[in-house]
Amino acid sequence: MMAWARAVALVVALVASRAYATDIEYLAPPGVPAKEFPSPRRPVAEIVSPSRSDEQHRDALNEASEIARLLELKPGMTVGDIGAGSGYHTVRLSKLVGPTGSVIAEDVTKDYLVELARRTQRQKLTNVKFALGDAHDPRLPASSLDAAILVHMYHEIAQPFAFLYNLVPALKRGARVGIVDLERPTSEHGTPIELLRCELTAVGYREIATHQLAGDGGYLAMFSPPQQAERKSPQDIVACGNRAGIR
Repeated sequence: MMAWARAVALVVALVASRAYATDIEYLAPPGVPAKEFPSPRRPVAEIVSPSRSDEQHRDALNEASEIARLLELKPGMTVGDIGAGSGYHTVRLSKLVGPTGSVIAEDVTKDYLVELARRTQRQKLTNVKFALGDAHDPRLPASSLDAAILVHMYHEIAQPFAFLYNLVPALKRGARVGIVDLERPTSEHGTPIELLRCELTAVGYREIATHQLAGDGGYLAMFSPPQQAERKSPQDIVACGNRAGIR
């Protein structure tokens, strides 16, 4: 009897997973192809896990609240959690923006989003949407975001110039982009701040401020995106060299 019950539970779980998977797709048409942009002149880290570290440890450092405070995230906003992974920030942002706001959890790994969808359902979070992205394009709806966060994942973006360029249309006027990373080489799952500044500046983003987060949280660098009309042609973007701290 117990074996039969376990079998039924397994079938139900598989059916539920497939249902989640069919609901998670691209939310926008493709942007400019990656081939139009230069490749980064530095290593790209592999995606090895949907989560950086233990959530209790991150809560003890007040990571989510500190990032939200510095980016001035408020109820009613729509925030993009780019590279959402297991959803540490997604579930916390969902509660922060409240029923009048929303969170778009984006990732290039569909399995991560399927598991995150199950997590948000268990927690009865109804203001989270899920968006499959490409390595060079987040594929998010035009003018949908008041802010975007990229937490400990920038070093994993295989085509950063294309990705940043294709992110611009999704950002509303006045939107902010917050990038959290560690001051270490990209090959060691970090991004030297000078390299980050160089790559974002190359696409036309402007730095607002940089803050050091508590403990081993790394830094938060905040940028404003270029207006679409101000963007350079992809062919005019110049990849950053050794002067930007590439190792």
